[in-house]
Amino acid sequence: MTQNVLVLGGTRFFGKVLVDKLLEAGHAVTIATRGNTEDSFGDRVERIKVDRTDEAALAAATEGRRFNVVYDNICYTADEARAAIRVFEGKVGHYVLTSSLSVYGTGSADMQESLVDTSALAVPPSPVGQVPYGEGKAQAEAVFFREASFPASAVRFPIVLGPNDYTKRLHFHVDRIKNGVSFVMPNTEARICFIHEEEAADFLKWLGESGVTGPFNAASAGKPKLRELLAAIDRETGGSVIVLPEGPDSEASPFGIPDDWAMDTSKAEQQGFVFRKLDEWLPGLIGMIAREEA
Repeated sequence: MTQNVLVLGGTRFFGKVLVDKLLEAGHAVTIATRGNTEDSFGDRVERIKVDRTDEAALAAATEGRRFNVVYDNICYTADEARAAIRVFEGKVGHYVLTSSLSVYGTGSADMQESLVDTSALAVPPSPVGQVPYGEGKAQAEAVFFREASFPASAVRFPIVLGPNDYTKRLHFHVDRIKNGVSFVMPNTEARICFIHEEEAADFLKWLGESGVTGPFNAASAGKPKLRELLAAIDRETGGSVIVLPEGPDSEASPFGIPDDWAMDTSKAEQQGFVFRKLDEWLPGLIGMIAREEA
């Protein structure tokens, strides 16, 4: 069924991939953008030029519109979530929030959604203000689940990797290992998980089309120890892994975690989503980055 879709945060990284996949599926796509990032969609999408943090402008830009699904990749706080509820009340059939593994603390390789039950999380009245990233995402989830009249879902992604990753987190490790440059990683025995940008976009699209609600973990199948990840980079680059247990923040690995930090994805799998195996795409991505760095 063709859907009328709005994407907030659809001009870069997995948001851009999501828009492409929605278009390929025949959906009518509108993207809300400040106009600061060029896109390659041409006349295949409708554009609303607006800053999503400007509630009045977003409300005016969407006045008289109704969307089957709104995908929100750029909501980080309870205040932004409450503004979105005010803007989209009566305009949306299903709201899909991009959340994060950061709602969980470290300490487990099998975190389940019930570990952080945001449907039961009370959020202070606005303005809440800035809080740590993971807390902000948890509060945003809670606001949508507890305060919105429309159905909502939240996708808890781990670290997303791919060719369009503007944060260059994997690039950091490939470059350092390839050139034999040291970096700081406190616990190489810690387990971690990832998802590819393509798979992240596939999951968002699936969630919007399926209509299922609530929080969902989404990660590729595989929870390597960090030392196993570094060994894979070493194999692909022919470099040298030099890890220091402590040191200055400027030398710190973006993957440096003190303990296991990975998720259980059985809830999504029971709903019918099939995740890719990490080993099927990570070595190829490492090799591609290594060649780019040559």
